[in-house]
Amino acid sequence: MRKLRRRLKATTTRTFGDENMSLDKKKCIPCSGEIPALNLQQIMPLMAQLSTQWNLVEEHHIEKEFKFDDFATALEFLNAAGEICEQENHHADFELSWGRVKVSIWTHKINGLAEADFILAAKIDKI
Repeated sequence: MRKLRRRLKATTTRTFGDENMSLDKKKCIPCSGEIPALNLQQIMPLMAQLSTQWNLVEEHHIEKEFKFDDFATALEFLNAAGEICEQENHHADFELSWGRVKVSIWTHKINGLAEADFILAAKIDKI
């Protein structure tokens, strides 16, 4: 029984929410590093639930560039996205420049993608 529990824990993606619930309605649960990164077959259905501007980079992370008319609006967006990261206890990497914010997301503890990364991306898209 103990081995089965370990094996199940290692293959389960941890999120809070019904499987049929849209990604932006789910809640990120912090990864303890005990799960493997998603493979391409697992990633593609999650990518299909995001806006088409998100790019998959080497099956390791997802990124999207948001464009704005000025620096102040880009900074306002960044602050709103940062607040979502704090609420979800899952943090993206951001690049800020005049009229532009680039968002990169992956789960650092597993050095790859987990469902929580797609949940965070979907929530950031709602800003």
